[in-house]
Amino acid sequence: MNSKFSITRRAVLTGTAALALVLPAGMALAGNVKVAAIYTLPVEQQWISRIHLALNAAKDRGEIDYVFSENVANTDYERVMREYAEQGVQLVVGEVFGLERAARKVAADYPETAFLMGSSFGAVAPNFSVFDNWIHEPSYLSGMVAGAATESNVIGMVGGYAIPEVNRLMNAFMEGARAVNPDVKFLVNFIDSWYDPPKAKESAFAMMDAGADIMFAERFGVADAAVERGVKAVGNVIDTSGDYPNTILTSALWHMEPTIDRAIAAVAGGTFEAADYGQYSFMGYGGGSLVVDKTLVPAEVLTKVEETEKSIMEGMFRVNVNDERPVSDK
Repeated sequence: MNSKFSITRRAVLTGTAALALVLPAGMALAGNVKVAAIYTLPVEQQWISRIHLALNAAKDRGEIDYVFSENVANTDYERVMREYAEQGVQLVVGEVFGLERAARKVAADYPETAFLMGSSFGAVAPNFSVFDNWIHEPSYLSGMVAGAATESNVIGMVGGYAIPEVNRLMNAFMEGARAVNPDVKFLVNFIDSWYDPPKAKESAFAMMDAGADIMFAERFGVADAAVERGVKAVGNVIDTSGDYPNTILTSALWHMEPTIDRAIAAVAGGTFEAADYGQYSFMGYGGGSLVVDKTLVPAEVLTKVEETEKSIMEGMFRVNVNDERPVSDK
């Protein structure tokens, strides 16, 4: 029997029915859409890996021609964006959190190129669309699991940077834990890096020394520390339970396919324009889900989580969006 199950029931996707957009060119494309992605970190990094996975799936279906650049420094990002636009790429995907103004200037200079970028800010007409991993809903559910599992009533949380995209997930997790365990306390730290496993591991050890028996692993390195100390962990964005058996209780997963597939269809149909694609990361669109190791989580806890997930999907329960920096309360 499979020891894991997915809580979320994926919504049926409906192509571009929700988009009423008009590309300046106003014409459907012939042949595959030419897509380029620009990543500031390796494609193995969890957040970026979800975008890369979705684009590779579209490539495997024969819908796009896909190329990418990884480990692109912020100082080189604008140049790489321009190079892809000059090469005739029709859709450029990436993340511009550290260079918003420069990226938007490039998009303005190439109005017939579609841009779909991870961003903290809004879309800009005619061609700069934005997205983000709005997985606060499954993060709340994962918090419920953690809140029920802790015996010390202390949960440690190690994050990358205290930006809204991270804060909202951590705050939702904390709220979910408190919903089932009002006595739980949190230790919170940000390592100010998107990829520094040794630093994240060191931070996790310090929290365990202070009493944390559950770790929220927003960054790589935290689960490694959990394995070494024999405590449980909660994953974020990707499912790493196979790499850390008997350690990962649950993970809030991000599925970039609903976002990517809509953008590709809009470009192919000549209907792409500036829009906020953030909603397609919601559970109702199949953009987020929860996976639980049911060998580690009691049945009564799973029942509560399933009931809450059902309420979310039916629109009867809304997880708060709190972008404020979370802080330790112990």
